[in-house]
Amino acid sequence: MGPRGPTGPRCYALYAVLGALVCGLWPPAAAMAASDERRSASPVAATPCWRVEDFVVAQECTRCSSFQAKTIAECSPTGFIEKITCATSKRDEFKSCRSAVMEAHVFWRFVGTMMCVATIFAVLVVCRQRVLDRKALEKVRKQIESI
Repeated sequence: MGPRGPTGPRCYALYAVLGALVCGLWPPAAAMAASDERRSASPVAATPCWRVEDFVVAQECTRCSSFQAKTIAECSPTGFIEKITCATSKRDEFKSCRSAVMEAHVFWRFVGTMMCVATIFAVLVVCRQRVLDRKALEKVRKQIESI
């Protein structure tokens, strides 16, 4: 670090990036600002009723059929939806949900994968240890033979 602070090509690049961010010239900053404007401009009527009022679950969380997946936007995030009835407006709407069966399946798949990976690495450790032991024994044998 010099007497006037950090200098050099890396510092100049950092200053340029920070300047671009501050001035709004960086593309991600511009894209985020545009998406914030779109979100704030959306009408309140587009807000689902279950976000602003009480609701009752009319149909439990079920897997979306192929037709529902194509026609109902709420199927996209998880592949499961539940039908709800809003208390005040008496409207029926769909809400994306997470199935307990699906979550359990994903959890056990993860556990199984981790057990397989652990087993593979345990075998690799044992094999490597045997190789190292063999090399050490060979080295000791050569030392004994040279005496």
